[in-house]
Amino acid sequence: MKLLGLQRLAGLAIAAMIIGAPLAAFAQNTTNAASNAPAAADANATNATNATNSAAAAPAAGTCAALNNCATQTYPKDSVNSGDTAWMLTSSVLVLMMTIPGLALFYAGMVRKKNILDTLAQSFGATAVITVLWMIIGYSIAFTGHNPYIGDFKYLLLAPLNGDMNIANTDLAPTIPETVYMFFQMTFAIITPALIAGAVADRMKYSAFLWFMGLWLIFVYCPVAHWVWSAKGWLGEGGIGALDFAGGTVVHLNAGTAGLVAALMLGKRKGLGTENFAPFNPAYAMIGASLLWVGWFGFNAGSAVESHDGQAGMAAAATQIATAAATVGWMAMEWIIAKKPTLIGMCSGAVAGLVAITPASGFVNPTGALIIGIAAGVVCYFSAVHMKKMLGFYDDALDCFGVHGVGGALGALMTGMFASKAINSGIPSKGGWLIDGNLDQMRLQFIDVAAVFVFCGVGSFIILAILKYTIGIRVSEDVEIEGLDINLHGEVVQG
Repeated sequence: MKLLGLQRLAGLAIAAMIIGAPLAAFAQNTTNAASNAPAAADANATNATNATNSAAAAPAAGTCAALNNCATQTYPKDSVNSGDTAWMLTSSVLVLMMTIPGLALFYAGMVRKKNILDTLAQSFGATAVITVLWMIIGYSIAFTGHNPYIGDFKYLLLAPLNGDMNIANTDLAPTIPETVYMFFQMTFAIITPALIAGAVADRMKYSAFLWFMGLWLIFVYCPVAHWVWSAKGWLGEGGIGALDFAGGTVVHLNAGTAGLVAALMLGKRKGLGTENFAPFNPAYAMIGASLLWVGWFGFNAGSAVESHDGQAGMAAAATQIATAAATVGWMAMEWIIAKKPTLIGMCSGAVAGLVAITPASGFVNPTGALIIGIAAGVVCYFSAVHMKKMLGFYDDALDCFGVHGVGGALGALMTGMFASKAINSGIPSKGGWLIDGNLDQMRLQFIDVAAVFVFCGVGSFIILAILKYTIGIRVSEDVEIEGLDINLHGEVVQG
């Protein structure tokens, strides 16, 4: 593989998404204009149509209320906000790009040459497996129903969408089709388990990895997503009121904790501390980190689930500020302690900032974002570089726990510090601690962090233990020495 070819592919991917959004909006506007012309010519027909739509909508709402389940209902097509829909489609593609090729390249650039293809295959294979499972059962148990702990099974195989695409999730995304919301949340479900690959690099069986991805999605990720993000989840805004705008605990603490457990159960890489484990190609890692940075605007700003007011814009601004601040913070620590700022370090700092601002992006002002970013860069530098060496009992190969676990917990707690009702009036409590004087929000954030850490830790251990004593989770010593690419996939990087 040539670096120039990767750069061109990355450029084409980004250009396609940048160009695609305006074209989608233009196409939608053209369609609306065409459909409105006959209506303007015949006002009586328009009034009759509106009356019909209103009459049809009223029984649907009444039935929904009578069943005490307004999670989904049929909507008149004209009620969909075309701007929101175009933005959410764009955001979904941006988040998908974060995994393939963003995360794949980021991780592949930091492993040794003999394991590059296996690392790429982990992200690519996880994307396929999780997509299928999300369609079959994941979305249903994560985002439907009003049980505070787990969803129901009404959306198995996305059954309601098979007969009617004109459905909106009125609790969570009332202005876009549910197909779009399901797709958006699918991309989150894809990247979260894929992040765990950073902790198990160089030594996990590919078959065991894919089994773990699928089981972990169903039994760990989906319940936590339901707790925090569903309309009636016990941790989120419909429950105790913990704040997690885009996944500080659901995504990053969750994945980081699973990564720590997996690293402990797999054991350390052979030769760690005596052999050269230097990254094969930091340039790949930089390209991957850049794709993550750009895609993260879909992750955070997309979590506003709309584009018609200022929330998405503020989330995007907070994301950019925090990411840059964390990069500077990590770089400064390297400059002071190691005397040289590394490219891998700057990329890791950027990811730490993206992680920490994720739960706070829709709740904090620019000053709060700056402080969160600086804190993430400094704290995650010490957790990834020095804490791991100091403790010495785990081998978190690519710092999944050091960046995502620690950064996710830090961001969740700092969300409670800097959340502001002035930025997001939808905060269910009296606001954050330092801005609004609500110290109790810190208690709620701590409960969120502790609950996710314990549940994920126990759940991940059980799944890995089952796999360890059935199919095995670690490759043999000979395979590890020769390389995973040739032994697990029958191919190698040439040159």
